[in-house]
Amino acid sequence: MLDQNLPASTVDAVAPLEAFALPAEIDGTSGSNRAPSTARQVRADNDVDAIKAWLARFLAKKTTFDNYRKEAERLLLWSTLQLGKPLSSITHEDWLQYQQFLRDPKPASRWLTADGRKYPRTAPEWRPFAGPLSPASQRQSAVILNALFSWLVHAGYLAGNPLALSRERRRRPAPRVTRYLDDDMWREVKMTVDALPRETKREREHYLRLRWLVSLSYVCGLRISEIAGNTMGGFFRRRDREGDERWWLEVLGKGDKLRIIPATDELMVELARYRRELGYAPYPSPGEATPLLLPIGGKPRAMTRGAIHEIFKDVFAKTAARLRLRGPECEAAATHVMQASAHWLRHTAGSHMANNDVDLRHVRDNLGHESISTTNTYLHSSDDARHAETEAKHRIGW
Repeated sequence: MLDQNLPASTVDAVAPLEAFALPAEIDGTSGSNRAPSTARQVRADNDVDAIKAWLARFLAKKTTFDNYRKEAERLLLWSTLQLGKPLSSITHEDWLQYQQFLRDPKPASRWLTADGRKYPRTAPEWRPFAGPLSPASQRQSAVILNALFSWLVHAGYLAGNPLALSRERRRRPAPRVTRYLDDDMWREVKMTVDALPRETKREREHYLRLRWLVSLSYVCGLRISEIAGNTMGGFFRRRDREGDERWWLEVLGKGDKLRIIPATDELMVELARYRRELGYAPYPSPGEATPLLLPIGGKPRAMTRGAIHEIFKDVFAKTAARLRLRGPECEAAATHVMQASAHWLRHTAGSHMANNDVDLRHVRDNLGHESISTTNTYLHSSDDARHAETEAKHRIGW
């Protein structure tokens, strides 16, 4: 592990990470790729400590820890011993040179074990390599080191990731994007929202506005234009056949078509919480002109589609950043979430309703799909049944 008591090496000798000592001029304290100190989110002030901070996240997973430490220390040793520069000064050109080195580490006496055996890290015969790396091992090294550099950038230790320009990472064509969030990714988005600070009044308003926006978009499946162009006066109550009063939301949607959407109990709780924070009555009055979403400060004016779009992009970007901090195994999920937009939440709402066995006629009517105008009238389910099934099967689940 990182705290083994091994003798410190000199700069011209290969040694494991936990025993490697560097003079100040190449320890990374003044690396050319260092981020401003004001951006730093870790205490590390040199490259070895920065690598250790990254590795500390994997201490509970021995195999992962060992593999990640191996790749990080190989690059650190090569950079300092072969190039004579700190890890935090590596450029994109250096990275291309390192990829060539992995195919044939030289001089062999410095980098390779004498007989290809694996020696204990405390043994004098220990070396970083047993031989040249296979193409598969080279790709794995690139994945792990890209995760290291990405984390160091997110942590405010490095200004940029020199691996990000590598053609190696674009080797395969990008997979077709599925424009919705599955259950796991949807859960991550909600976790991002719930992690927002709420100590001050402004923080609470930011938190509750985002929570309301995400709830409204998901439960009702609204287009971003419908959020920007409708008001809280669209909420109304109607008594069903059983005598229960149910909340609905009437919206003017695409093609200037009106539709009504079930406003579930969960949604109305979120609305009341948001309105109370702004000093409004819990529930809107008929015809109330208050926009569905308000700027911070509660000014009663509608937000633009662009402003709402940026709120969504910010929460998806924060979710992607959290996923990337978990390591390369979450890179695909992070990339997917990063591409998401407000309209993805509409697709997500429809997909989740269908996957949870909400009648497809109810899904169609909730979302106001264009096909509704050409569908035979007998396929339309009753509004009461649609509300009951949406209430029972389509939940936010905060």
